[in-house]
Amino acid sequence: MKFTFDWLRDYVAVNGCDAARITDILTMLGLEVDSAAALYEDLAPLRTGRIVAASKHPDADNLQVCQVKIGAETHTIVCGAPNARKGLAVVVAMPGTTLPGDMKIKKAKVRGIESAGMICSERELGLSHDHSGIMELPDGTEDGQVFIDALGMRDTLFEVELTPNRPDCAAVIGIARELAGKLAEPLCLPAVAMPDNPGSASFSVTIEAPELCPRYSARLVKGVKIAPSPWWLRKRLMAIGLRPINNVVDITNYVMMEYGQPLHAFDFDTLAGSRIIVRAPGDVEKHFVTLDGSERALDDQTLLICDGEKPVALAGVMGGLNSEVTAKTVNVLLESACFAPVSIRKTARLLGLVSDASWRFERGVDVENTITVLNRAAALLVEVAGGSQEAGWIDVYPGKKQPLAIPISAARTSRLIGVRFSSEEIISLLTGIGIVCKKIDDDLLHVTPPAFRVDLEREADLVEEVARLYGYDAIPMRQPLAALSYPDQDLAREKRLRAAAIMTSLGYHEAINYSFTTSKFGDMLSLAADDARRRAVRLRNPLSEEMDCLRSMLLPGLLENIRRNISYQNTSIKLFEIGKVFVPKGQDVQPDEKVVLSGVLTGNSFSGAPPLHFPERAVDIFDARGAVEFLLEEMGIPCGADVIRVIHPFDDGIDSFAEPETALIFFAGGAVLGKAGMIKPAVLRAFGVKQDVAFFTLDFDALCALPVKKAQFAPLPAYPAVTRDIALLVADRVAAGDMVEAVRASGEKLIESVALFDIFRGGSLPPGTKSVALSITYRSASKTLTEKNINKTHEKIVRLLTDTFGGSLRAA
Repeated sequence: MKFTFDWLRDYVAVNGCDAARITDILTMLGLEVDSAAALYEDLAPLRTGRIVAASKHPDADNLQVCQVKIGAETHTIVCGAPNARKGLAVVVAMPGTTLPGDMKIKKAKVRGIESAGMICSERELGLSHDHSGIMELPDGTEDGQVFIDALGMRDTLFEVELTPNRPDCAAVIGIARELAGKLAEPLCLPAVAMPDNPGSASFSVTIEAPELCPRYSARLVKGVKIAPSPWWLRKRLMAIGLRPINNVVDITNYVMMEYGQPLHAFDFDTLAGSRIIVRAPGDVEKHFVTLDGSERALDDQTLLICDGEKPVALAGVMGGLNSEVTAKTVNVLLESACFAPVSIRKTARLLGLVSDASWRFERGVDVENTITVLNRAAALLVEVAGGSQEAGWIDVYPGKKQPLAIPISAARTSRLIGVRFSSEEIISLLTGIGIVCKKIDDDLLHVTPPAFRVDLEREADLVEEVARLYGYDAIPMRQPLAALSYPDQDLAREKRLRAAAIMTSLGYHEAINYSFTTSKFGDMLSLAADDARRRAVRLRNPLSEEMDCLRSMLLPGLLENIRRNISYQNTSIKLFEIGKVFVPKGQDVQPDEKVVLSGVLTGNSFSGAPPLHFPERAVDIFDARGAVEFLLEEMGIPCGADVIRVIHPFDDGIDSFAEPETALIFFAGGAVLGKAGMIKPAVLRAFGVKQDVAFFTLDFDALCALPVKKAQFAPLPAYPAVTRDIALLVADRVAAGDMVEAVRASGEKLIESVALFDIFRGGSLPPGTKSVALSITYRSASKTLTEKNINKTHEKIVRLLTDTFGGSLRAA
């Protein structure tokens, strides 16, 4: 939106405000000023002059030698303009002046006569494209003045970037209204005579599409004389970048920029039947020629303004060539209407034809202001083009609506903005920009937004208006109050993150698979027919056949991950996933969701380690068991028999897809915490995997519920430790781990630690036996141990092991 400072002063007193102050006020009101530039400063060197004598050039038929008086001096200037004549007030560029377009004026001889300057046309001044003759200044203009001062052209041009919700400010009056409200000055609107006799016998208006045209007003002005507009009108239009055309068209553009209401002028004598019909195109109306001479294709949604026979305008976008105001026009029908924004937007986009009118109609215009604008334009037209207004006018208004009353609370407004407002203060702010307010009580107001404020629909909009008018810069700044307390953490999430970090430290990569899976996995895993994991939750509208149910276990997805990695020649893989599995509860009942941690590993157990120090070894069940035990220990859950037990089942509890001889079950108390084992080759073949795979799976919800061993801190030992080894010959069926647990559970205070460091079979040992070697570390917290102390305790441990497991000390 462009406007000038001089134009703005017609509607609001801005005393004491310069361009910078106006820019600041508008910007803080939410109307961002893109630029505020002085107008015509490049024309400041030009002077006004008066031709005191003009004679024909002796050596040229089309040139005149003019004597031009500029103040106290008279200069000879050769001029070729046909309208140069004695007594004419003109604009003179003296030698040394640079005109727009970088044209430098110098003294020059023209056919033997020295010319001291140039008498300028409007095109040479950059004011318009008119080059038919020199610019004629108004009679009475004194010579010798600065040109832009003499014609009142020294001004400031503002350009405001409007948001789509503020079409009311696409008008100089709209901008002035905002300033008036902020400066607490009255808004001075033009005086518009409103005759009391609506109706016309000269023409009729019919609206056949009231949903697209809620209001259409028109008035006839007879006997106009088409001519160039007076200087004041042309100056205003040129200042904002609009090209003057003639007095009729210029008035419609001027009033549009003044009120924001687009107007259109028809040559009344071209309207068949003296009728206006607002309708959609007929079956044979496929094209229409607009004012610019272009033929436009029409569709069924294009709204047309028609006479009794044919279309004469594209509603809200552009008039037609067949009803254009020309030099022969005598009678003018003025249109002031309101059209549906969506309809105008579609038409403008369809035709690639965006005009000043369509831009405003797309955003919404003041439907209650069409008559005021119509009569304002009619009065100005009579003033500048002569003629007379017909006594009445026609106003068809099928889309009239009841005003919207919006309640607003002063207390809620104060709370939202952070400033205390009384209801009277809110009324003062809102009424300053034309919003009607009615006080209901000390807190509640009923606000009726004016029709030009199409953006005010609810209380929040009004609260925003109060804040905007009060001034965002006037709202006190307060730092938010934040309690310096550590927020409560999601313990389950913390444990998931901890578990993931532990697994990655072991060389595992985390996998994330879809919760959607295929029901075929039950057969691929050889699950029993009565296995609960076969009863998956089915999807009514699956994404694909391969995603027809919710997963009941994580293992199939991980096996698919292994197959895909092996296909890319990544044969040594360790993967884990922490995710939900879904257990059905019945028809139309939400399933239970359990969090499970599962892992798979295949290939080289030492993948990624230097082969020199870590020879290649295929993964086995001990790698899976070690990963589980390390995870539990790191999460503070001791793997002793009193918390976690690991058993090798003989039949019951072995998964159908696990090798029976490698199957392990982890118990927490009496409940199953998880399982581990090697997967059967037949199951692996079903998944397309041709190498051994170990797996483990844990009930992560149950794991998180287990008691955690709290970290205990102790001072560094002050006394030395002593290490003794024991090598026992025991039956092959005796578990070495049970022997270690027996030493730990012995209760001997001097024992600091025990470790299994060797198991040997064969050689000279009797068949069915093995040698188990333990290393026991002894230490006292209060003294240095003597040989006697150590031997006494060590002998007790040897007796305990031999008595418990039926073994004997192996000879050195």
